[in-house]
Amino acid sequence: MLDPKAAGEIARAFGLGANARLEGPVAHGRKGEVWRLVTDEGRYAVKALFGTVFRERAERDAAYQDVVRDTGVPMPAVLRTLSGNVLADVGGPPPNATVRVYEWVDILEPRRDLDPREIGRLLARVHNVEAPAAGTVDPWYREPVGPQVWGELVEALRAEDAPFATDLAALVPQLVALEQTFEVPADVRTCHCDLWADNVRATRDGGIVLLDWESAGPESPSHELGMVVFEYGLGDPARMLDLYAAYLIAGGPGRISRAGDLTMLGATSEHLAEEGCRRWLSATDEGDRELAAAWVEWLLHEPITPATVADVLDAVAGLGGSRGA
Repeated sequence: MLDPKAAGEIARAFGLGANARLEGPVAHGRKGEVWRLVTDEGRYAVKALFGTVFRERAERDAAYQDVVRDTGVPMPAVLRTLSGNVLADVGGPPPNATVRVYEWVDILEPRRDLDPREIGRLLARVHNVEAPAAGTVDPWYREPVGPQVWGELVEALRAEDAPFATDLAALVPQLVALEQTFEVPADVRTCHCDLWADNVRATRDGGIVLLDWESAGPESPSHELGMVVFEYGLGDPARMLDLYAAYLIAGGPGRISRAGDLTMLGATSEHLAEEGCRRWLSATDEGDRELAAAWVEWLLHEPITPATVADVLDAVAGLGGSRGA
């Protein structure tokens, strides 16, 4: 956890003014917690990073963010230290904290019922930035959990009387069936890779802003499009069609034509649930177990199954299934 006493050190490192104070944390994610830094020059978002920090990757995703933002995509600017670095270590000798800083944006609570046409247009603008992909697509977005792992997790959860164990066990056959449709992405370029509703926010001035680009990396625009159509389509064929049509009209390169185009949606949701199971099993107090259970219950509340994929494909059928660039 970031020490609020580090406010002045962060402000000095990034050249953000005097009389600094940290407020928060105001948000939490898988990769870090966000604090609000207030100085006599303004407000800034400070992300304190969890776990191992890969500096080369941070510099790479920041450069990608700069390029995307220059095209007019609404997103907070990446701020750099006075020496030009994206990351800074603060808080004295180890254990210290590694932080990165962004322009502050006033956002509203997460909502999936944002204008689907606007989401489609924004996604097309992101995908039209043809940034070369560094490396291969992360297994998180494309690989199945597999029947053996699901079976082992369910057995362990039942042994510990997990409240969601029975519901998860009943869902596993459909998850395994869905995994048979997963495809290795072919049309790969750099994508956002985390466009769930937590990271696509309405702003107080009526706009929409895209946040949390630290996961940006290799992915198929088609696969990211499939996930976004599901997330903001809300199971409504008209909303899904509106989003997809707006994306195509705006020149987006992705296409949804077969079940494999929903690989990112299925794999990501399953791996989130898998990690939730593992965290629940390793948790040492009830609070941690409740947080872990929420990850699993997210999937149980709105399962991603072969029927889900069929609904998406039916909604967008006939609107140009051939592959883009």
